[in-house]
Amino acid sequence: MLDQIILFLISTLANIFSAFAGGGAGLIQLPVLIFMGLPFSIALATHKVATVALGLGATIRNVKEGHTSWRLNVFMLACGIPGVILGAYVIIGVNDRHAEIALGVMTLALSVYSLLKPKLGLEPQDKNRHTLGWVIGGLGLAVIGFANGALSAGTGLFATMWLVKWFGLNYKQAVGHTLIAVGLFWNASGAVTMGLLATIQWDWLLALVMGSLVGGYVGAHLAIKMGSGWIKRAYEIITLIVGIKLIIG
Repeated sequence: MLDQIILFLISTLANIFSAFAGGGAGLIQLPVLIFMGLPFSIALATHKVATVALGLGATIRNVKEGHTSWRLNVFMLACGIPGVILGAYVIIGVNDRHAEIALGVMTLALSVYSLLKPKLGLEPQDKNRHTLGWVIGGLGLAVIGFANGALSAGTGLFATMWLVKWFGLNYKQAVGHTLIAVGLFWNASGAVTMGLLATIQWDWLLALVMGSLVGGYVGAHLAIKMGSGWIKRAYEIITLIVGIKLIIG
């Protein structure tokens, strides 16, 4: 019972931060699962399944608000899900430590880039909505999807930045789309794939799923109410912490 309470509280906290900043739940949740005794592969598969509830909770809150574009969400699904499935298969034969270091360096770069662009993502812009723009945008999402399937944490942060930089969304809009497309649907496809490839700690899932659901809803609510300026600051802090954590292991 104590373990279940700890799992619920950790999951809730991790997913509040993730839903508010657009990614990074694995920074807290995955290491806790490993610390509590799960081997990496089982912890990763269990974490992937639990994070689907983050997307569900955040989707419920964002749909109620009605400020996301379903056209863009469907586009993100079509481009990203094949990459997610491929990434989950490829990571089985890859040294995950090397991959985590590379992801950490890139995540730190996201933090630095956002800090150096003080007005980035504060006001929405209509960018790259022509044919070539959609093609390049889709390729970028496919690459991020591949990373999402292969790695444990932080890839939602890349999706958020890609939506801000390439399509001109503000942080509030980008986080909303990331939580629906990445948090729910990309993670669901990754969870199914990982479930076929690795063992899942089923008796821990209820507490993790409930925490993810509650945290996802609360974090999305805070993001909607507080606006892009606060989300930008949170995004920069989370990317900085996630990047350092991935590099040092």
